[in-house]
Amino acid sequence: MGRVLLGMTMSLDGFVNDRKGEVSRLFPDLEALGKTEILQEAIETTGAVLMGRHAYDMARGDFTGYEFQVPIFVLTHHVPVKAAKGENARLKFTFVADGIEIAVSEAKAAAGDKDVAVIGGADTARQLIKARLLDEIEIGIVPVLFGEGLRLFEHLDGQIELEGTKIMEALGVTYLGFRVVK
Repeated sequence: MGRVLLGMTMSLDGFVNDRKGEVSRLFPDLEALGKTEILQEAIETTGAVLMGRHAYDMARGDFTGYEFQVPIFVLTHHVPVKAAKGENARLKFTFVADGIEIAVSEAKAAAGDKDVAVIGGADTARQLIKARLLDEIEIGIVPVLFGEGLRLFEHLDGQIELEGTKIMEALGVTYLGFRVVK
């Protein structure tokens, strides 16, 4: 069975968006990012995606051309009325209101032997960390200081032990990989 992998990009001072909620400074060239070895490897090894409702809403319901053409599970309290644009035979959305454990279970079943990529949503990431449902964490660190905004690693319960697995660089971003010690 595949792993549950959290992938997030943040500023050097630990924010996943700035004080206005903007993320554009973290992703200045999405077209170039799509061509990196890091993203291409993630696309190949991913069998399902798990995201929070806020991350889903950031796309404004349009997933046309979305790089991950796999089932996507959205953790939410409220299912949207309109279907997302871009759905097809491989890219299907399932909205899960029954909690993080159910969302992970459904995503793992859909992924089969491939990984579940957790993309976007600091709150979703923190829920997964607290519930000890992550196998690995990959953090992209962008050389910018926001000073304030939304922190990823805030309000965690207790200490989580990690083991370094990789360090990579692409497009001026440093990627740090960690296995969660269970």
